[in-house]
Amino acid sequence: MSTEENVQLVKNFFAAMGSGNARDLLALAAEDIEWIIPGEGWPLAGTHRGHAELAAVLQKASEEVEMTYPEPPEFVAQGDRVLVVGVATGKIKATNRAFRDDWVFAITVKNNKVTKIREYIDTPALARASHPARSSNAQP
Repeated sequence: MSTEENVQLVKNFFAAMGSGNARDLLALAAEDIEWIIPGEGWPLAGTHRGHAELAAVLQKASEEVEMTYPEPPEFVAQGDRVLVVGVATGKIKATNRAFRDDWVFAITVKNNKVTKIREYIDTPALARASHPARSSNAQP
């Protein structure tokens, strides 16, 4: 595939993810997709492999996180790699705490499918938003 086709595939992947259309999303992902979300202390962190785990992490995201994208992401590609750079704002539903996440997704495309996603995100901000606020009378 050309670089332009890879970028379009990734744009379609993001559009399917944003619309919540699991069928379209899975059609764009390789059966053995690997999605690595770094960090500790926040609900989506971990390595997610295959269609079942992809669907599960996206379901979990919709249940636990409200997110908006104040501006469209930028797509930069070289060969089979597409970098997507953006910012998200939102809140963790369980804590009602807000966050801002400046992020980069490094995505590999092979055989017309997304095969690997590695996120570079503000995991400390997401972890802080995932933990309930301490009450003002709490002892250190």
